[in-house]
Amino acid sequence: MQNICLGDQPSFNELYRRYKNRLFYYFYRMLGSCEELSNDFLQDLFFKIIDKPEMYNPSYPFKKWIFSVAHNMCKNEYRKREVRKVMLQEENPDRYNDEHIVPKDSAKVISLAFEAIDQLKPKSKEILLLKYRENFSLKEIAEILELNEGTIKSRLHYARIELSKALSKHKINNKLA
Repeated sequence: MQNICLGDQPSFNELYRRYKNRLFYYFYRMLGSCEELSNDFLQDLFFKIIDKPEMYNPSYPFKKWIFSVAHNMCKNEYRKREVRKVMLQEENPDRYNDEHIVPKDSAKVISLAFEAIDQLKPKSKEILLLKYRENFSLKEIAEILELNEGTIKSRLHYARIELSKALSKHKINNKLA
């Protein structure tokens, strides 16, 4: 980020390469599985970095900072919407995660799990994505969402219960709650 502040284009390109897929996936899940809207948010986020790189505080871990910005963008989008409807689309579970290979026999289960996650309340969906997709600690999630750690524990507990109920409709054996 310090190099980006100095106008170093290769540094920005590297930052974009490292985070574009993860942030796209985050926006995709948080904004109703809409590719176009997710791409728009991703572009807006990186424009913010280009436009005001000095907003980043180097004493704050970059990953937490960029996900905090993404979280605030989603929160602002929710405020703009009077009624938020989740659009369900068929999805290839490998599509946005090139780091893991999913066995073919589990693709149906993963597809149903993504469908269940898409049906959750935004707060539940967000906490599950930050915890299990991005592997943030409870403390880091609390910092990103600007909440206390106890609230995060409570939300995670209820999000697991909500997801378990959604998955039970598909008769998926799970041990989330």
